[in-house]
Amino acid sequence: MTNLNLKVTSGQMLAVIGNSGCGRTTLLDIITCKDEGGKIKSGQILINGKLTTKQIVKKSVAHVLQDDQLLPHLTVRETLLFIAKLRLPRSYSEQQRQKRVEDVIAELRLRQCANTRVGNAYTRGVSGGERRRVSIAVQLLWNPGILILDEPTSGLDSFTAHNLVITLSRLARGNRLVLLSIHQPRSDIFQLFDLVLLLSSGATTYSGTAKDMVQYFSSIGYPCPRYSNPADFYVDLTSVNYRTKEEETETLERTGSLAETFREKVKDFDDFLWKVNDGNRELPPGETRANVHTTPLEKGIKIDANEVDELPKGLHQFAVLLNRHVSNDFRDLSTLLIHGIEAVLMALLIGFLYYGQGENQLSIQDTIALLFMKGSLTPFAVVLDVVAKCHSERAMLFHELEDGLYSITPYFFAKVIGELPEHIAFVVFYSVPIYWLANLNPGVDNFFLNFLLMWLVVYCSRSMALWMSALLPTLQISSFMSNAIYTASYLTGGFIIRLDTLWAVPYWISFVSFLRWGFAGLMQVQFIDLTYQVQVGNFSINIPGKQIIQNLESDTYPLYASYLVLIGISAGFLVLYYLSLRFIKQKSSQEW
Repeated sequence: MTNLNLKVTSGQMLAVIGNSGCGRTTLLDIITCKDEGGKIKSGQILINGKLTTKQIVKKSVAHVLQDDQLLPHLTVRETLLFIAKLRLPRSYSEQQRQKRVEDVIAELRLRQCANTRVGNAYTRGVSGGERRRVSIAVQLLWNPGILILDEPTSGLDSFTAHNLVITLSRLARGNRLVLLSIHQPRSDIFQLFDLVLLLSSGATTYSGTAKDMVQYFSSIGYPCPRYSNPADFYVDLTSVNYRTKEEETETLERTGSLAETFREKVKDFDDFLWKVNDGNRELPPGETRANVHTTPLEKGIKIDANEVDELPKGLHQFAVLLNRHVSNDFRDLSTLLIHGIEAVLMALLIGFLYYGQGENQLSIQDTIALLFMKGSLTPFAVVLDVVAKCHSERAMLFHELEDGLYSITPYFFAKVIGELPEHIAFVVFYSVPIYWLANLNPGVDNFFLNFLLMWLVVYCSRSMALWMSALLPTLQISSFMSNAIYTASYLTGGFIIRLDTLWAVPYWISFVSFLRWGFAGLMQVQFIDLTYQVQVGNFSINIPGKQIIQNLESDTYPLYASYLVLIGISAGFLVLYYLSLRFIKQKSSQEW
């Protein structure tokens, strides 16, 4: 961006237009202090006469992104209610929050779909235009003075895009400043803009009222052809053609000349907006035809600096996030059903493989193989599901943290606790059928000890996947590293190769292998109080289960050590997950 000067007041809607690569998104990033598109090297941005900081931006600017970041299985009203509980000051009662939600729903014409799920590409919900208005409603709940939107009409049909811009124009009349970037709006949308900023390679080629744009360019020798859309014509005029070197040089010279001409035209105006005479009267600087007759249509809530500092925190944020997380996840019936069927089907396949023994006791070799397979397949089934789900949530998490909706700590606990019911159900569906179908140790105590070990092993795998998802930028890298860690744990689990034959590096890795401790615990629970008969020729030899455990070196540590180590490993992974959330920006893979 070079030589960009602009002054806009409340009650106006400013559209930033231009060809791809002209600097629209960069400008929005700089205004909102995102530091993603670039930083200011010279000059300054002022809001109400004060130099902008991230704190001021958070208190006065709402940024609606091009991609909608919404939970698909919540209704429109529920989505806004959860945000209201997080974003409105603690001094607001539940009734006041609900009233604010209903006011915003009415203001954005969402009453007809208020009880419809938001949906996404895989779940049927509201229409594209309604989903975009829900994203705007999320930001309007706290009534910001400045509303910034990045490509709000992208992906919408022309009729829906027109209605959306009408809504934005009405919002601007509510004593707000609305600033949006848009590529090439159709003519009826262009006429709704109060002000237009036309960029070309980061330089201003026009800044002023939308309806005076044709007159300005006509005055410098570029009239708009009759029946042409001014936005299309002048965006094409200020575009750089990179097809050939000659065309690139020619268009760069033209756009540079247009930018220089505009600077000369507005250098005497303190707001740097081009104006024309209205009869014999020239509009005063800072006033445009768009806002001469502006009348606020609504009186929104006002949140001052002190109230912003009194937003709900701690336990309140945790309770809201937990409720939102559980509500969204348990309505995703298709995913829950798939996971349930996956667990039951795997359990039945493995269980019936060993069911043919009937009342007879499984052989020692078959039992050992079953225990290791049971303790290793279940955790592996969880890894990819957890990684995929976390990466699908990363974009929304990143932007909600940037907006200051909540802090890392309540989100962490809400995430961990909210997924426990699904985790317990998965282990039940997988572990219990195998145990009884394979006729493992029938003792009640042994059954519950076996189940607890399976729960801990699977939870170690889940917490490891959470850590990898928060630590690494993309789904592919997270999946690869999760599988690598799981494979290392699998190979040093004590079944593929005896632990006493391992060389130094894998031997030490085995001490943090959750599959090793799970397998050792399962072996002790199964064999400790049983005796196995082995037929050698015509002789029958009784082998105590303790001897089997000793032979496989599964009794090196007492049974309770397996539980304690598994708890320690899962806790360690959770701590690493928390630190990754706190110190690594959770951008989605598309933004890296």
